[in-house]
Amino acid sequence: MFNIDREYILENIEKLKEQKVLVVGDLAIDEMIYGDTERISREAPVLILLHNNTKVILGGGSNAAHNISTLNNGKAGVIGVIGDDYHAPILINAFKEANINTDYLVTDKSRHTTVKTRISGTCSQSITQQIVRIDRQTTTPLCEETELKVIKKLEKAIPEYDAIILSDYHLGTLTQKIIDKAIELAKKYNKIITVDAQKTLNKYQGVTALTPNQPDTEKFVGYFIKDEESLVKAGKDIITDTNAQMVLVTRGDKGMVLFEKNEKVTRIPVFNKKDVFDVTGAGDTVIAAFTLALAAGFEPKYAAVIGNVAASIVIRHFGCATTTVEEIAENLKIMDMNNLIIGG
Repeated sequence: MFNIDREYILENIEKLKEQKVLVVGDLAIDEMIYGDTERISREAPVLILLHNNTKVILGGGSNAAHNISTLNNGKAGVIGVIGDDYHAPILINAFKEANINTDYLVTDKSRHTTVKTRISGTCSQSITQQIVRIDRQTTTPLCEETELKVIKKLEKAIPEYDAIILSDYHLGTLTQKIIDKAIELAKKYNKIITVDAQKTLNKYQGVTALTPNQPDTEKFVGYFIKDEESLVKAGKDIITDTNAQMVLVTRGDKGMVLFEKNEKVTRIPVFNKKDVFDVTGAGDTVIAAFTLALAAGFEPKYAAVIGNVAASIVIRHFGCATTTVEEIAENLKIMDMNNLIIGG
């Protein structure tokens, strides 16, 4: 058991800004198209929308990079694959506007730039509602030629960064060769390497940390987490199967649980249960803040607390949101932690 040392975190939290983090994986943009409903079309029984605006948001692994960039003032980079298509320069521009290094992107003319387009309509009597989503993506594994190009980018980039995040949305970028090379290089250069993946966690052998949510944890271990015993067993099983140094299982309104290789288990409660508007992208915020904190030298339990506080901020906003070190610090100052004990 330990009490959160608020002053320790506040005294050292600026160190998050000093760390450079590289995100490798499935990069995407979320294209949000909004319009006002006018009438039903004469051509078909569908709504006609009068277009209002289009908003481009960094999604997938791009959102993790965006979270990093807002936390460390632009010390973020990405390695991933884009197509030679209409949306490729839109994604690159979105990265540049977010102050994210795009020097290591790879273009593959045979693949789509990943785009998820959400078309939403509104009228004076109703709130804005999503009508349809259109996905443009390639899910097959990278061809050998593109895979080799990505590996060469890894060899150039990893020595320049303090930590690496592998972001796997199962769109084919993170082949086993790319995963293995990233882990090999991280170990060679003594870098933190964390993983945000939804399944097949055992592809990531020997990483610093994995951050699955509870449903993905249950799918991987093959049984439901229904009590304390099954929760602890699941965490230990993942560490055994992946040889990871630690696993941070996110559990929604039940908080997080950090499992370490030395069999230490730390339970972290939710810091914000009341002001939840949208949990979209919260996992990207967790791994961004958690990874930065590990790279900055925070103990794993404090890195998890920082990730938890960061997530408690972004879920107050609709859609993929980001936060800053200043916001985390301000929230830490006002949180009631007098009686908050984190179980060890």
